[in-house]
Amino acid sequence: MLDQIHWLAAVTVLGVLEQAYFFLQVIYARRLFGISPPKISGPPEFERIFRAQVNSSEYFPIFLALLWQAGLFFHQGLAAALGLLYLYARYCYFMGYKASSSERLAPIYFSGGVLWILVAVSALGILHFFLSHYVGLNVLQLLTA
Repeated sequence: MLDQIHWLAAVTVLGVLEQAYFFLQVIYARRLFGISPPKISGPPEFERIFRAQVNSSEYFPIFLALLWQAGLFFHQGLAAALGLLYLYARYCYFMGYKASSSERLAPIYFSGGVLWILVAVSALGILHFFLSHYVGLNVLQLLTA
């Protein structure tokens, strides 16, 4: 069983570490700009870092669910590769947003595209499972025949 999920687990750990890095960046920015919790407003430089972290945190559960569904029902390797692309795009998003609000756009669109691909492969994998398990229709065998 573990050999079927090890890449998904590795990408999950990398994602958690990335989230921790984003959280630390907010803590450092709070210290740098003298903004104590629960305040969330301050100089634009702080607000951009804070928003980048919050936005990334909001999408993280969606990413994890899609990563694991795509990996379990479609293909672990493809899901893990897409997961790495997503994490890289999120890092570029965070660093771009930290520098300027306009530099966040290309990475956010790219990461959104990766999420949609994960949605598609998850849905295809789940559909294939239902068709083969409950209807007895193996689409893969039909396509290769």
